[in-house]
Amino acid sequence: MRLVFIGTGDIGLPVFQSLLRSSEHELAGVVTQPDKPAGRKQQLTAPPIKLALADRAIPLAQPPRIKAEEAVAQSREWAPDVIVVMAYGQILPRSVLEIPRVACLNLHASLLPRHRGAAPIQAAILSGDRETGITVMYMDEGLDTGDMLLQSRLELAPNETGGSLHDRLAEIAPAALHEALSLLQTGKAPRVAQNSAEATYAPKLERADGHIDWAQPAEQIERKMRAFDPWPGAFSTVPDVDNVSRHLKIFRAATLASPQAKPGDVIRATDEGVIIGTGRGALSLGEVQLEGKRRMSALEFQRGFPLAPGDVLS
Repeated sequence: MRLVFIGTGDIGLPVFQSLLRSSEHELAGVVTQPDKPAGRKQQLTAPPIKLALADRAIPLAQPPRIKAEEAVAQSREWAPDVIVVMAYGQILPRSVLEIPRVACLNLHASLLPRHRGAAPIQAAILSGDRETGITVMYMDEGLDTGDMLLQSRLELAPNETGGSLHDRLAEIAPAALHEALSLLQTGKAPRVAQNSAEATYAPKLERADGHIDWAQPAEQIERKMRAFDPWPGAFSTVPDVDNVSRHLKIFRAATLASPQAKPGDVIRATDEGVIIGTGRGALSLGEVQLEGKRRMSALEFQRGFPLAPGDVLS
Protein backbone atom coordinates (compact mmCIF):
# COMPACT_ATOMS: atom_id res chain seq x y z
CA MET A 1 0.00 0.00 0.00
CA ARG A 2 0.96 3.62 -0.47
CA LEU A 3 1.70 5.25 2.89
CA VAL A 4 2.37 8.66 4.42
CA PHE A 5 4.10 8.73 7.80
CA ILE A 6 3.44 11.60 10.24
CA GLY A 7 5.57 11.72 13.38
CA THR A 8 8.29 13.49 15.32
CA GLY A 9 9.42 11.78 18.56
CA ASP A 10 12.03 9.09 19.19
CA ILE A 11 9.39 6.49 20.05
CA GLY A 12 8.25 6.52 16.41
CA LEU A 13 11.72 5.83 14.99
CA PRO A 14 11.51 2.00 14.92
CA VAL A 15 8.13 2.19 13.15
CA PHE A 16 9.46 4.72 10.65
CA GLN A 17 12.61 2.71 9.98
CA SER A 18 10.55 -0.43 9.42
CA LEU A 19 8.52 1.42 6.79
CA LEU A 20 11.73 2.59 5.10
CA ARG A 21 12.85 -1.06 4.87
CA SER A 22 9.47 -2.44 3.80
CA SER A 23 9.14 -4.15 0.42
CA GLU A 24 5.36 -4.46 0.80
CA HIS A 25 4.55 -0.79 1.19
CA GLU A 26 5.60 2.41 -0.55
CA LEU A 27 6.41 5.43 1.60
CA ALA A 28 5.09 8.30 -0.50
CA GLY A 29 5.83 11.15 1.92
CA VAL A 30 6.79 12.12 5.45
CA VAL A 31 5.51 14.91 7.70
CA THR A 32 7.38 15.96 10.84
CA GLN A 33 7.75 19.05 13.02
CA PRO A 34 10.00 21.96 11.98
CA ASP A 35 13.61 22.12 13.17
CA LYS A 36 13.74 23.73 16.62
CA PRO A 37 16.39 25.26 18.92
CA ALA A 38 17.71 22.75 21.46
CA GLY A 39 20.30 22.53 24.20
CA ARG A 40 22.03 25.26 26.15
CA LYS A 41 23.29 26.89 22.96
CA GLN A 42 19.79 26.73 21.44
CA GLN A 43 21.23 25.29 18.24
CA LEU A 44 18.69 24.61 15.49
CA THR A 45 18.12 20.83 15.57
CA ALA A 46 16.23 18.56 13.20
CA PRO A 47 13.66 16.14 14.68
CA PRO A 48 14.65 12.45 14.84
CA ILE A 49 12.38 11.45 11.94
CA LYS A 50 14.03 13.95 9.60
CA LEU A 51 17.49 12.72 10.60
CA ALA A 52 16.45 9.10 10.00
CA LEU A 53 15.25 9.98 6.50
CA ALA A 54 18.82 11.05 5.68
CA ASP A 55 19.43 11.33 1.93
CA ARG A 56 16.57 9.12 0.79
CA ALA A 57 14.57 10.43 -2.12
CA ILE A 58 11.30 10.55 -0.17
CA PRO A 59 9.42 13.86 0.03
CA LEU A 60 9.53 15.55 3.43
CA ALA A 61 7.27 18.31 4.78
CA GLN A 62 7.77 20.26 8.03
CA PRO A 63 4.76 22.56 8.32
CA PRO A 64 4.46 24.67 11.49
CA ARG A 65 0.75 23.77 11.49
CA ILE A 66 -0.49 20.63 9.76
CA LYS A 67 -3.97 22.14 9.43
CA ALA A 68 -2.65 24.91 7.16
CA GLU A 69 -4.05 24.75 3.63
CA GLU A 70 -0.67 24.19 1.98
CA ALA A 71 0.15 21.33 4.39
CA VAL A 72 -3.17 19.63 3.71
CA ALA A 73 -2.69 20.07 -0.04
CA GLN A 74 0.78 18.50 0.15
CA SER A 75 -0.53 15.40 1.93
CA ARG A 76 -3.37 15.14 -0.56
CA GLU A 77 -0.91 15.24 -3.48
CA TRP A 78 0.83 12.16 -2.10
CA ALA A 79 -2.47 10.24 -2.49
CA PRO A 80 -1.92 7.74 0.34
CA ASP A 81 -3.92 4.58 0.94
CA VAL A 82 -3.05 4.85 4.63
CA ILE A 83 -1.66 7.62 6.82
CA VAL A 84 0.36 6.33 9.79
CA VAL A 85 0.77 8.66 12.78
CA MET A 86 2.96 8.20 15.85
CA ALA A 87 4.13 10.83 18.35
CA TYR A 88 3.58 13.79 16.03
CA GLY A 89 2.64 16.46 18.57
CA GLN A 90 -0.31 18.06 16.79
CA ILE A 91 -3.96 17.05 16.45
CA LEU A 92 -4.85 16.20 12.87
CA PRO A 93 -7.85 18.10 11.45
CA ARG A 94 -10.69 16.41 9.55
CA SER A 95 -9.23 17.73 6.29
CA VAL A 96 -6.19 15.46 6.81
CA LEU A 97 -8.09 12.52 8.31
CA GLU A 98 -10.21 12.29 5.17
CA ILE A 99 -7.24 12.16 2.77
CA PRO A 100 -6.26 8.43 2.83
CA ARG A 101 -8.23 5.99 0.69
CA VAL A 102 -8.33 3.27 3.36
CA ALA A 103 -7.59 4.62 6.84
CA CYS A 104 -5.70 7.07 9.03
CA LEU A 105 -4.02 5.04 11.79
CA ASN A 106 -2.45 6.22 15.04
CA LEU A 107 -0.11 4.19 17.24
CA HIS A 108 -0.72 5.16 20.87
CA ALA A 109 1.53 4.02 23.72
CA SER A 110 -1.13 2.63 26.05
CA LEU A 111 -3.98 0.14 26.12
CA LEU A 112 -6.82 2.48 25.22
CA PRO A 113 -9.14 3.77 26.53
CA ARG A 114 -6.71 3.86 29.46
CA HIS A 115 -4.28 6.79 29.46
CA ARG A 116 -5.46 8.87 26.53
CA GLY A 117 -3.32 11.94 26.03
CA ALA A 118 0.30 13.07 25.78
CA ALA A 119 2.01 11.15 28.62
CA PRO A 120 0.65 7.58 28.65
CA ILE A 121 4.02 5.96 29.40
CA GLN A 122 4.56 7.85 32.64
CA ALA A 123 0.89 7.44 33.55
CA ALA A 124 1.09 3.63 33.35
CA ILE A 125 3.95 3.55 35.88
CA LEU A 126 2.40 6.22 38.11
CA SER A 127 -0.85 4.25 38.25
CA GLY A 128 0.89 1.01 39.18
CA ASP A 129 -0.41 -0.74 36.06
CA ARG A 130 0.72 -4.32 35.58
CA GLU A 131 0.59 -4.12 31.79
CA THR A 132 0.50 -1.60 29.00
CA GLY A 133 1.11 -1.72 25.27
CA ILE A 134 0.57 -0.21 21.84
CA THR A 135 -2.91 0.46 20.50
CA VAL A 136 -3.34 0.84 16.75
CA MET A 137 -6.51 2.86 16.24
CA TYR A 138 -8.48 4.53 13.49
CA MET A 139 -8.10 8.26 14.01
CA ASP A 140 -10.99 10.66 14.53
CA GLU A 141 -11.08 14.30 15.60
CA GLY A 142 -11.05 13.48 19.32
CA LEU A 143 -8.09 13.01 21.65
CA ASP A 144 -7.25 9.31 21.23
CA THR A 145 -10.94 8.44 20.99
CA GLY A 146 -10.98 6.52 17.68
CA ASP A 147 -12.05 2.91 17.19
CA MET A 148 -9.35 0.32 17.92
CA LEU A 149 -7.91 -2.01 15.28
CA LEU A 150 -5.58 -4.04 17.53
CA GLN A 151 -3.50 -3.93 20.71
CA SER A 152 -0.06 -5.34 21.46
CA ARG A 153 0.57 -5.90 25.18
CA LEU A 154 3.56 -6.13 27.49
CA GLU A 155 4.04 -6.47 31.24
CA LEU A 156 5.71 -3.74 33.25
CA ALA A 157 8.88 -4.73 35.07
CA PRO A 158 9.04 -4.06 38.84
CA ASN A 159 11.87 -1.55 38.25
CA GLU A 160 10.36 -0.02 35.09
CA THR A 161 11.27 3.60 34.37
CA GLY A 162 9.77 6.06 31.92
CA GLY A 163 12.87 5.62 29.77
CA SER A 164 12.92 1.82 29.76
CA LEU A 165 9.19 1.56 29.04
CA HIS A 166 9.49 4.11 26.22
CA ASP A 167 12.15 1.94 24.56
CA ARG A 168 10.26 -1.33 25.05
CA LEU A 169 7.07 0.11 23.57
CA ALA A 170 9.03 1.51 20.62
CA GLU A 171 10.37 -2.00 19.95
CA ILE A 172 6.96 -3.69 19.75
CA ALA A 173 5.31 -0.92 17.70
CA PRO A 174 6.57 -1.97 14.21
CA ALA A 175 5.13 -5.49 14.47
CA ALA A 176 1.80 -4.07 15.66
CA LEU A 177 1.64 -1.67 12.71
CA HIS A 178 2.56 -4.26 10.08
CA GLU A 179 -0.05 -6.65 11.46
CA ALA A 180 -2.62 -3.85 11.23
CA LEU A 181 -1.63 -3.04 7.64
CA SER A 182 -1.90 -6.72 6.68
CA LEU A 183 -5.40 -6.88 8.15
CA LEU A 184 -6.39 -3.77 6.19
CA GLN A 185 -5.07 -5.33 2.97
CA THR A 186 -7.15 -8.46 3.48
CA GLY A 187 -10.26 -6.44 4.30
CA LYS A 188 -10.55 -8.22 7.66
CA ALA A 189 -9.35 -5.47 9.95
CA PRO A 190 -11.55 -5.24 13.08
CA ARG A 191 -13.00 -1.98 14.33
CA VAL A 192 -13.76 -1.94 18.05
CA ALA A 193 -15.27 1.15 19.69
CA GLN A 194 -13.65 2.37 22.89
CA ASN A 195 -15.63 2.36 26.12
CA SER A 196 -15.35 6.01 27.09
CA ALA A 197 -16.67 5.24 30.59
CA GLU A 198 -13.37 3.46 31.24
CA ALA A 199 -11.18 6.24 29.85
CA THR A 200 -8.41 7.87 31.86
CA TYR A 201 -6.28 10.82 30.76
CA ALA A 202 -2.55 11.51 30.82
CA PRO A 203 -2.01 15.24 30.11
CA LYS A 204 1.26 16.67 28.84
CA LEU A 205 3.91 16.84 31.53
CA GLU A 206 5.65 20.03 32.58
CA ARG A 207 8.90 20.28 34.52
CA ALA A 208 7.01 21.42 37.63
CA ASP A 209 5.02 18.17 37.66
CA GLY A 210 8.12 16.44 38.95
CA HIS A 211 7.92 18.13 42.37
CA ILE A 212 7.63 15.46 45.08
CA ASP A 213 4.83 15.73 47.64
CA TRP A 214 6.31 13.90 50.64
CA ALA A 215 2.85 13.69 52.23
CA GLN A 216 1.94 11.01 49.70
CA PRO A 217 2.50 7.31 50.54
CA ALA A 218 6.00 5.97 49.94
CA GLU A 219 4.79 3.58 47.21
CA GLN A 220 3.24 6.41 45.22
CA ILE A 221 6.34 8.60 45.47
CA GLU A 222 8.59 5.71 44.44
CA ARG A 223 6.51 5.09 41.31
CA LYS A 224 6.75 8.78 40.45
CA MET A 225 10.53 8.67 40.71
CA ARG A 226 10.68 5.83 38.19
CA ALA A 227 7.97 7.20 35.91
CA PHE A 228 9.67 10.59 35.58
CA ASP A 229 13.11 9.14 34.83
CA PRO A 230 14.62 10.59 32.66
CA TRP A 231 12.13 13.46 32.18
CA PRO A 232 10.92 15.64 33.79
CA GLY A 233 12.61 14.06 36.81
CA ALA A 234 11.11 13.73 40.28
CA PHE A 235 12.68 16.37 42.49
CA SER A 236 12.68 17.93 45.93
CA THR A 237 14.73 20.66 47.55
CA VAL A 238 17.48 20.19 50.10
CA PRO A 239 18.86 22.76 52.54
CA ASP A 240 22.26 24.13 51.61
CA VAL A 241 24.99 25.31 53.96
CA ASP A 242 24.17 28.90 53.00
CA ASN A 243 20.45 28.38 53.72
CA VAL A 244 19.79 28.35 50.00
CA SER A 245 17.65 25.45 48.88
CA ARG A 246 18.89 23.41 45.92
CA HIS A 247 16.98 21.02 43.69
CA LEU A 248 17.67 17.33 44.17
CA LYS A 249 16.39 14.91 41.54
CA ILE A 250 15.68 11.45 42.88
CA PHE A 251 15.61 8.58 40.39
CA ARG A 252 15.58 5.51 42.64
CA ALA A 253 14.38 4.71 46.14
CA ALA A 254 13.29 1.67 48.13
CA THR A 255 10.05 1.73 50.09
CA LEU A 256 10.11 0.96 53.81
CA ALA A 257 7.12 0.25 56.03
CA SER A 258 8.94 1.89 58.94
CA PRO A 259 10.24 3.97 60.59
CA GLN A 260 7.55 6.63 60.59
CA ALA A 261 8.32 10.35 60.56
CA LYS A 262 6.91 13.63 59.35
CA PRO A 263 6.75 13.85 55.54
CA GLY A 264 10.06 15.04 54.11
CA ASP A 265 11.99 14.68 57.38
CA VAL A 266 15.43 13.08 57.18
CA ILE A 267 15.16 10.08 59.53
CA ARG A 268 18.64 8.73 59.05
CA ALA A 269 21.57 9.93 56.97
CA THR A 270 24.80 7.96 57.24
CA ASP A 271 27.31 6.25 54.95
CA GLU A 272 24.90 3.30 55.03
CA GLY A 273 21.87 5.12 53.67
CA VAL A 274 19.57 8.13 53.55
CA ILE A 275 16.00 7.55 54.75
CA ILE A 276 13.19 10.10 54.31
CA GLY A 277 9.77 10.11 55.92
CA THR A 278 6.58 10.17 53.81
CA GLY A 279 2.86 10.33 54.44
CA ARG A 280 2.87 6.55 54.94
CA GLY A 281 6.10 4.65 55.37
CA ALA A 282 9.56 5.86 54.38
CA LEU A 283 11.95 5.87 51.43
CA SER A 284 15.59 4.86 51.34
CA LEU A 285 17.17 6.94 48.57
CA GLY A 286 19.03 5.07 45.84
CA GLU A 287 20.14 7.29 42.96
CA VAL A 288 20.07 11.09 42.98
CA GLN A 289 21.35 14.17 41.18
CA LEU A 290 21.98 17.53 42.83
CA GLU A 291 21.48 20.46 40.47
CA GLY A 292 24.70 21.17 38.60
CA LYS A 293 26.12 17.73 39.44
CA ARG A 294 26.12 14.27 37.83
CA ARG A 295 23.84 11.39 38.74
CA MET A 296 25.23 9.39 41.66
CA SER A 297 24.25 6.96 44.38
CA ALA A 298 22.70 8.38 47.52
CA LEU A 299 25.76 7.13 49.40
CA GLU A 300 28.09 9.18 47.17
CA PHE A 301 25.81 12.17 47.61
CA GLN A 302 25.84 11.78 51.38
CA ARG A 303 29.63 11.80 51.48
CA GLY A 304 29.86 15.04 49.49
CA PHE A 305 26.69 16.83 50.62
CA PRO A 306 25.83 15.40 54.01
CA LEU A 307 22.27 15.49 55.28
CA ALA A 308 21.45 14.97 58.94
CA PRO A 309 18.41 13.92 60.99
CA GLY A 310 16.22 16.97 61.40
CA ASP A 311 16.86 18.28 57.88
CA VAL A 312 13.71 18.59 55.81
CA LEU A 313 13.23 17.96 52.09
CA SER A 314 10.49 20.26 50.91
